[in-house]
Amino acid sequence: METFTIDEAATRMGVSKDTLRYYEKEGLLPPIAKGSNGHRRYTEDDLGWVKFLQLLRGTGMPIREMKAFVALTWAGDHTIAERVSVLERYRVALRERMAADREHLKFLDYKIDVYTDLLATQTATPEDITGVAAG
Repeated sequence: METFTIDEAATRMGVSKDTLRYYEKEGLLPPIAKGSNGHRRYTEDDLGWVKFLQLLRGTGMPIREMKAFVALTWAGDHTIAERVSVLERYRVALRERMAADREHLKFLDYKIDVYTDLLATQTATPEDITGVAAG
């Protein structure tokens, strides 16, 4: 089985080594194996957990709730209904943020169009604006 150093794991996952250590210290990751030199050795499964944590974090879930969710996951299948409930709450919140982001994007698109039109008018010659040659 292929394993990765903390540097390799951090690079592959796009996080810092400190983040990996923090996730481990907070109990968000399963125990990470250590090599004979005492250095952490991450497996593909460990990296899968890191990706899962990144996705939870991306939903806006705070660390304390991530810890509770991970504990539910490790507790077994009898917690699946509770996990679904948690994820549904975050799905609702994420959809609301996405709707707000769409409104923000529409506003930005509108303002960019207004400013682009103003710039075109400012750099236009009188002939461009009136259609009549000066003079």
